[in-house]
Amino acid sequence: MRIVVAEDLYLLRDGMVRLLQAYGHQVVATATTGPETLEALLTWRPDVAVVDVRMPPTQSDEGLQAALAARREVPGLPILILSQHVEQLYARELLADGSGGIGYFLKDSVFDADQFVDALERVADGGTAMDPAVIAKLLSSGSSNRRLGQLTEREHSVLGLMAEGLSNQAIGQRLFLSESAISKYTTSLFGKLGITDDDTNNRRVLAVLTYLNNP
Repeated sequence: MRIVVAEDLYLLRDGMVRLLQAYGHQVVATATTGPETLEALLTWRPDVAVVDVRMPPTQSDEGLQAALAARREVPGLPILILSQHVEQLYARELLADGSGGIGYFLKDSVFDADQFVDALERVADGGTAMDPAVIAKLLSSGSSNRRLGQLTEREHSVLGLMAEGLSNQAIGQRLFLSESAISKYTTSLFGKLGITDDDTNNRRVLAVLTYLNNP
């Protein structure tokens, strides 16, 4: 994969570059400020980008703003946000276009290289990879979506794990259920959310975006 790494802390940035190269990926550009991030994303149009939220010059939300601006110019540009904070409003804005290719991980939650690279590859493929803490934060404002209200407690659990990027097999292992049982739950929740089997759409991504982008 061709990757842009936007991180202002030298040791973290250099560590990610070395890690991604060790996994056979190409880091085409790095950025240390918000403006540099936007320029790198639009110039290189990478397969995926890792973007910190708070970057110079003001150390507020320049990285996230750059990611949003880049996706407005390049719809669906895969972005994995890697931050110490959950910026709830902007996270929802990232999810709002419904195109997938979005991940949001907290730095404290990344425990090993395989986990991080696996999440990055899922985002590059147009999927989602969400930190459970981010999901909890996004859902903390409560649900007003009528269709989500139709899901059973088990279907909510399956959808939450789907949002983290887990496969049916992995969800089954987490919930101590068979893969076929999880497949039945996913088929049921797709129906309740009104997501049809269409070759042009990724039903898992649409279901996750409905779940997380609930107003």
